[in-house]
Amino acid sequence: MKKSLNHVNMLSLQIFGRTRGTLTVILIISLLTTTALITMPITGCVYQTETEGAYIKYSDSFFESFDTVITVVAYAKNENEFSDCYEKIRKRFTELHKLFDIYNEYEGINNLKTINDHAGAAPIAVEEEIIGLLEFALKCADMTGGIVNAAMGSVLEIWHNYREKGINEPDMAALPPEEILQDAARHIDIKKIIVDREKGTVYLSDPQMKIDVGALAKGYATELVVSELQKDGNLISGIISAGGNIRTTGKPLDGVRARWGIGIHDPEKPVLSDGELLDVVYLNNGSVVTSGDYERYYIVDGRRYHHIIDPETLMPGEYFKSVTVVTADSGLADALSTAVFLMPCVEGRAFINSLEDVEAIWVMRDGTVEVTEGLKMILRSYGASGSGQDDRDKQDKP
Repeated sequence: MKKSLNHVNMLSLQIFGRTRGTLTVILIISLLTTTALITMPITGCVYQTETEGAYIKYSDSFFESFDTVITVVAYAKNENEFSDCYEKIRKRFTELHKLFDIYNEYEGINNLKTINDHAGAAPIAVEEEIIGLLEFALKCADMTGGIVNAAMGSVLEIWHNYREKGINEPDMAALPPEEILQDAARHIDIKKIIVDREKGTVYLSDPQMKIDVGALAKGYATELVVSELQKDGNLISGIISAGGNIRTTGKPLDGVRARWGIGIHDPEKPVLSDGELLDVVYLNNGSVVTSGDYERYYIVDGRRYHHIIDPETLMPGEYFKSVTVVTADSGLADALSTAVFLMPCVEGRAFINSLEDVEAIWVMRDGTVEVTEGLKMILRSYGASGSGQDDRDKQDKP
């Protein structure tokens, strides 16, 4: 099935509900000058945009990896070319989901759950993708002073269980007792994740430790998929959106725009609002990742408790409503958006400014907005556009 979308630029998407057993998604899109909503059932349908020249824009989505909707937007010469690229993306995300899964077992696969189940018992032989992910996780922990900590699974599991119960049984919603959290926090020393690249094994030396890579797995997977596709020449112009992780590659090939426009959700507005964007970032070959308090949360005594847990307080971070990070690498953007969300603004801003080619935007608790100087050059609210006429944007990356 095809549907013409006349120069539609998909910005973000959220799960909306189910219609006759079919998962339905809202795509927040930009029609170059306005914003609109389109309801798109995920049934394997390919959405086609007519363009001038040799390339046509297509999009399709799936919901079977990393517990989120993954949408692919790409320019291709024909539908067969797009379908080939899309199926490679879908297959690869499925493979990575199984490897990085901490909840489920899969026949013939040693994944993160396998490692957790054998904590303190024996090293586990794993695939290269897990070695790479955990090496990246260790680097992120060092870079962020332990704020992004893949060894926090014992604490995060408690919050996950209480959140799920609070969502399913609102009248029974409660906070985890502090003593339980403190006991679990005795088992979050990331130095006890032993990665042996030469032997291809991972070992948790603390029997009660659990790995949880929720702060970086989607971004890392997205970056890996894009890098592999670019290397093989299968994706020259497109967007992969994996939940709040958006990675652009190349530039739009519609003959009109010079840069992709990626919308940043306003956390003070309903997620599915029509046109309620905080701003738009214009970039090519880069990533836009947001961490916020408005998606995964539950309510206890009238107060919202979200899923981004501070390793020092063992409680949800309270500094901001959302933080968006813009940089080239999607895995790094994923980790940094979590880290900066859990830092006071002055500290987080100094941290971001110390990094090369990394920009950020903060939405404070009172709704005010802070933006790094470099990001202003590619934000719509500061005069940037996707037309290619803004000479302040001198390169195809943030």
